Amino acid sequence: MKIIAVEAIPYAIPYTHPLKFASGSVESAEHILIRIWTEDGIVGTADAPPRPYTYGETQISIKNVVEEIFAPQIVGLTVFDRGAIHAIMRRTIHNQVAKGAVDIALWDAAGKYMDMPVHSLLGGWTSSLRVSHMLGFKPAEELLDEAQRFGEEYGITTFKLKVGRRPIDLDIDAVHVLRDGLDDHVEIYLDANRGWTANEALEVLRRTEGTGLTLLEEPCDAKEMMSRRRLVEKAAIPIVGDESVPTAGDASRELLSGGCNAICIKTARSGFTEATEILGLCTGLGVDVTMGNQIDTQVGSLATVTFGAAHEATARRAAELSNFLDMEDDLLAEPLKIVDGRISARPEPGVGAHIDEEKLAKYRSDN
Repeated sequence: MKIIAVEAIPYAIPYTHPLKFASGSVESAEHILIRIWTEDGIVGTADAPPRPYTYGETQISIKNVVEEIFAPQIVGLTVFDRGAIHAIMRRTIHNQVAKGAVDIALWDAAGKYMDMPVHSLLGGWTSSLRVSHMLGFKPAEELLDEAQRFGEEYGITTFKLKVGRRPIDLDIDAVHVLRDGLDDHVEIYLDANRGWTANEALEVLRRTEGTGLTLLEEPCDAKEMMSRRRLVEKAAIPIVGDESVPTAGDASRELLSGGCNAICIKTARSGFTEATEILGLCTGLGVDVTMGNQIDTQVGSLATVTFGAAHEATARRAAELSNFLDMEDDLLAEPLKIVDGRISARPEPGVGAHIDEEKLAKYRSDN
């Protein structure tokens, strides 16, 4: 199972419409497909979604760090040498998405070699996850129409509302319109992507009291330490760390400092190995977790399902898995399906992300 090559293939697939949120917007999925080749002919696959406005990584930087820094040191090791490979990657600071994708590709290759689904290797708690759909920056009535359509078409009953706009009345109005227009059993939670101050977030929570909101994610910049701590103390719902907790160390810092009291896990930036460390920290402390989305493709969303369905704690809440529906196409040979509001983990060996080579040739941008 020695590694003989590591590829970082840039590609771009347009979105059907621009996706907007407080920290930026995207018009196409300009991602990197990571492939780890072994001497046995097994290929481990993962997707790396650059988010320069959040983590500083770009398509070019991910390709370069993987092929020029990681690959020369990884080639010759085996896919089971994860500890040694992570030690190599830790020598280069940051670059969490690049590291996460390499880790997932290693797990994928290991699962294929062992003839077992990675979902089972990680824990095998359940076979599927409930889906949460993200609602972006639109007029309130359009958001309601979208939520109702996704409920009818896909059976989705959990919605994450992207907020963080100014004036805050735009988002407050959206919350009330959604709550009034959706059934009582439909869950709504918020993600401000650091768009507000902590005091603005407190005002939003005050003016949406009684609407049944379940979570508020990354309301303000974590550097606003004292005000954010006050927000966590006063809020009646969990305040979720997301951009502020890309690593296990970051999650420890925010939880211990009182900067949040719930954690969003994203396999796109942690891989499966560090995601397991973060999850262990949270379950040990009795802290709620959510499975987030980094505007993932179907390849990336399948990785989220693989990890999230493997553990009891990550399977409790609906996971953010539907962003791929906003893409014109995808690289998966067998598309993901949302059935009765759920997406299933693949039962075959590895993660199950079989790539359509014709589509990859069509969308890759290094030809």
